[in-house]
Amino acid sequence: MKNISTLLGSLSVNEFLRDYWQKKPLLIRGALPQFSGLLTPEQAIKLACTEDVQARLVKQQHGQFELEQSPFTAKDFKGLSKTQWTVLVQGLNHHLPEATELLKLFNFIPHARLDDLMVSYAPCGGGVGPHFDPYDVFLLQGMGHRRWQISTQADRTLIEGAPLRILKDFKVEQEWVLAPGDMLYLPPQCAHNGIAEDDCMTYSIGFRTPAYQELAEQFLVYLQDRIAVDGLYADPDLKTQKHPSEISSDMLSQVGKAIKQVRWDKDDIANFLGCYLSEPKPHIFFDAPEPELSLKKFVKSIQNNGLTLDMKTQMLCHDQSIFMNGETTQAAGHDYELLRDLADNRELPAVDTCSDELSELLYQWYLDGYIAPR
Repeated sequence: MKNISTLLGSLSVNEFLRDYWQKKPLLIRGALPQFSGLLTPEQAIKLACTEDVQARLVKQQHGQFELEQSPFTAKDFKGLSKTQWTVLVQGLNHHLPEATELLKLFNFIPHARLDDLMVSYAPCGGGVGPHFDPYDVFLLQGMGHRRWQISTQADRTLIEGAPLRILKDFKVEQEWVLAPGDMLYLPPQCAHNGIAEDDCMTYSIGFRTPAYQELAEQFLVYLQDRIAVDGLYADPDLKTQKHPSEISSDMLSQVGKAIKQVRWDKDDIANFLGCYLSEPKPHIFFDAPEPELSLKKFVKSIQNNGLTLDMKTQMLCHDQSIFMNGETTQAAGHDYELLRDLADNRELPAVDTCSDELSELLYQWYLDGYIAPR
């Protein structure tokens, strides 16, 4: 699965990024010619019933949609009709090594943009209705066939009161039926509607596009623990006011000067982004290793066999800063290069040159459940 010569059809990565990424849809026939999926429908449903997995069940009846959220049990899937329902399972890459390998094919997009790999299973007629997403997505067809209808329409009015964000007036501009191994790329805001032609599974590789409002709010939260504004408000020359309820211009001026002491630079922004974008989602937890290796045995193991990131781990880096699941640490020289390789590839071969400081850092990550020996 590591050969990406067909992933973008006849396009090079540079041509795809220049002409299509965030610009217009692209249909790629035979993107992964031998691909038929990573799961069976039964396995997808079983995963949807797992406690720490985010999943949704969408049912259709007489043109109306009904949405149910996980957690599910097997009983929730018994008695469903043979048509017109869909189960969607998020974060497949947190549970299947094969899903992690699939995502590596998309390493031409920075990891900071990656959201997750979702799988949807639907019998004939199943779907979630015409909608648009605020992010980039590659829709890779596994088993079966799905009809995709798309539109670049500007009208994004939604059906009022619907449990899903379904477009009220969807005007189809193009449509295709995707077979196993076919893939469709959609940029943000491109309206689309996927309808199962038979029992089918689609794998959605999504790339997050956080809103600037969200980033600004979270950056202010990040700053609140990192700023120091000296002094106390004082008014030794206070004068009486005609209207005591009014905030005086002197108070506004003094407080304004104090707030202007708040400063940040590129390093603050980089550190914020690294921590924020690598922060695991709230439902994600890490398990400590059992049994636990001693530091000496751990170091010997990674020297002989290498190490790998836990499937749920998110790791980014920037200019000697390493961001591991929302935490930041510094590294320099060869240590930084090793950790950057780990972040790039999610694994390292035998680590034969490792400083004592890096060994201790890796061991702490091992104890936290972030990494494991291979």
